[in-house]
Parts: sequence; structure tokens; C-alpha cells
Amino acid sequence: MDKSSVIFGNEMSAKVIKGANKSKQKYIKKYGDDLNADYKISFKDIDTLDFIDASNIVFGEENQSFSDNALIVGNIRMGFGHYRISIAMASCAKALGYKPYWLDLASFDATGSKMIREQNDMYSLASRISQKSKLFNKIVWEPLNSEGFKKISYNAKDQKNSELLVPIFRNIPKDIPYIATHVWPSQGAIHAGMTHVVNAIPDNWPMGLHLSEGAIHTVQTPFAYLGYKMLNGFDKKPLKGIPEEELKMVGCFVDHELLVDLENDNARRVERLQNGKPVRILMTVGGAGAGFDMYLAMIKHLLPYVNEGKVALFINFGDHKTVYEKLQEKLGDFKTNNFFNEYGKLKESAKDIKEKDVTGVYAIYNENIFEAVYSTNLLMPLSDLLITKPSELAYYPVPKLFMKHIGGHEVYGAINGREKGDSTFECPTKESINQMLDRLLSDKEILIHMCGKINELKKQGFYDGAYECVKLAVKGK
Repeated sequence: MDKSSVIFGNEMSAKVIKGANKSKQKYIKKYGDDLNADYKISFKDIDTLDFIDASNIVFGEENQSFSDNALIVGNIRMGFGHYRISIAMASCAKALGYKPYWLDLASFDATGSKMIREQNDMYSLASRISQKSKLFNKIVWEPLNSEGFKKISYNAKDQKNSELLVPIFRNIPKDIPYIATHVWPSQGAIHAGMTHVVNAIPDNWPMGLHLSEGAIHTVQTPFAYLGYKMLNGFDKKPLKGIPEEELKMVGCFVDHELLVDLENDNARRVERLQNGKPVRILMTVGGAGAGFDMYLAMIKHLLPYVNEGKVALFINFGDHKTVYEKLQEKLGDFKTNNFFNEYGKLKESAKDIKEKDVTGVYAIYNENIFEAVYSTNLLMPLSDLLITKPSELAYYPVPKLFMKHIGGHEVYGAINGREKGDSTFECPTKESINQMLDRLLSDKEILIHMCGKINELKKQGFYDGAYECVKLAVKGK
């Protein structure tokens, strides 16, 4: 099913089509041709996500049968973001009565999986270089993420490469509701003939990178909706856009567990802020450990507040223990209450932290990817302020302070947050972010205002995007 030659009625040039075919053949030559492989499908429990009864799809000796109420979440690990959104989809699927299955297309011993891992490794390397080289960031990384990936011609190569993912789907029933939290799992499912595919687009900056013709494209904001509706700026000439049946604005992709008691979480935040209790600040180091110097500057700036009992600091190092060790080296072995590979202990402590006063610095680290990602979810309802780059967490219902973006596409997550009122504007330097921290800690009315805006946004359905994705996948086009 060729989707590289014509994209939403827009014909690609012979040069673009030739480049797409060449890219696919390159991966076949490098990793082998498994297009006729018969990969059997089996399941394993995901213990960390036991509360939503999620099962991981793996290759096995014999095919196992899916539940009658199955819903598949197709994803890849690229940093933590796509896993985080996938957990939100699985959570809302469970809340709506469906059995979630987890399909990480990068996890298999298959040609398509190896293709994904190679591209992900290249993306991660370039992201890290961009944080160390201002010249590389300015000349290469920022333009690529904001304009290079935006071109509709970029989609042609991805579509052709995604044909390599078809064998993974061979023994998956074609009519199972399916939500993809990255475009490759969406494209692969469409090429394989899946009929109920939702392509959940994670960014607020419309890009050709995210197109998956044949799927229902779901976006989180009006800005993204109009950009995809018109394919605005995807080519030098005006383009035919995405038809209405394939494009829906649904709201933000947020877990059921973070929404079910949100008003009470905000009430506790306001009570702490109004009564002079330590302000709970959550930092997420993230999957690549990018922006180390910014984290170092912030923590160094906040430690006096911690020592004075004005701040309690939670730092989730994800699965990057080396970042913690590097901070210890730079800060002289600063004292922390550690939750290192103690996810069960963190879960239990979270219940106490929710109701009791806390002080000091808490360092969280987990080797297990699900535990590393979900630790932030456990801590968000307990925190008064989340410090994050404006990526997938830009849309979550917690007061947010935005660090400098990594990749130009993230800029528009920060713009959306500040306009909706549940976030600060982006603070791109050590000086600006520490100034913002000082202001938020001295003028707590700003955080209280954010809590009020979050309650308003919830009433408007602004955070209901994951529920809507589930409903769309079940219904199909």
C-alpha cells in the first residue's frame, strides 16, 4: 500500500519518491528482508502498570488470543515522552472498560524495529550535541526540528520506511482499536491493514513528520488543528489538507489517575501555598539527561531555600543514574532522601507525602523504564510546581515552569501553556529560570492562579484528550 507518492492528494516529485525507495532498501540491505516473516504474538504482564492491567505484546512460540475488549497502544521509546503519552492512553482505555495492550515497535528482533532503533539513536545523539554546541543547535538542530521535519516531502521517506514494520502486525487482528503515540507505529499499522487507527500527535507545532494518511489524526490544540487542516507551511505552494474525518481536536493527553482527583490536588496545593508550607518542586531530568548545566544551576540556587524549609525538592533522574552522580560530584555530595530502584517504597511514601508535610531533597531513580517514567506521574499530584522542558509534559494538569526547549518544535508547547494560564513562559537561561523561581517562591499568588486555571480547564474538557482518543479508536472512521 504505497503512501509515499501521493500524500493527502498532494503528489510528490520523482526525486522525493526515489529517495524514499532508496531509504527503505538501505535498511533491508543492512538488517535483512523479513517482509514474509511470520512473527507469533504473545503477551507479558507489565508489573509497574498493574493498576491498568496492561499487557506487553512480545514475540512467542504460538499466537495468543487478544481479549474481546482489547485496545492496543502502539509506541516506541524515544526519550520518555512517547512512553508517557502511551501510559495515558492505556490508563484512559482501562477507565473506559477496555483491556490495554502495549506494542513497542522498537523492542523486537525485526528489521523494522532495528530501523527505528537506528533512527532513535541518531536523534538522541543529535539532541545531546545540540545542548553542548550552540553552533550545531543554531545551524542544524533548531532548523531541522522546526522546518526540516515540517516539509510534507519528509513524510514520504517515513512512509516508505514504515512498510518495514508490517511483519510485526501479521498476526494481530486488523479490527482491534489501536492508538499510536508516535507516527511510525501509526504508519506501520495502516500499511498492515489495521482499520481502527488513531494517530495521537504529541506536539503543538504541525509537521509533515507526524502525517499518517489513513489514520484519525488527533491533536491537542486549536493551533495544531488549523495547521494540519491546511497543511500550512508544509510546502512552498498551498497544499490540500487533512479531511475532517481524519483530523480531530480532542484536548490534552492525560492519564485518568491524574484527572480523577485533580480538584482536591489543587485544593491541597493552594492550602500549602497559603499557609507558608514548603513549596514542593518536581524536576524531571528526562530520558536523555539533556540540559545538565541548567539542572545544576537550578538545584544550586534552590538548596538554600531547601535548607531554610521553604522548598521541598523532588528530582526524578529517570533511568540515568550518571546524571545524579555527576550532580553529587558538582555539588559536594548534597544530602538526599533516595528512592533508588525502590519503586514500591516510592509508591507507599507517595501516600504519606500527599497528606503530610515534607522537607529536604528527594532523588528518584529506576532502571526499569516503566518505573522511571511513572515515578513522575506519582509525584505530579503531590507537587506544587513542575519544572520541565516544554515537551509532552507541557500539557499536563500541574503548575509548570518551562526550561529552554530542545528542538524548535517544543517552543509551541510553551506558547500554548502560557496562553492557557497553567504555566510560565519559557525561561531559556540559568539567570532567567532562577529569577522565575525566586518570583514564584516570593509571590505565591502566581501558583495559586495557575491552580485555578487548571480547574477551569478541566471543566472545559481541556485535559480529556486521551479519553477521546480511545473513543475514536473504538468507533473507527
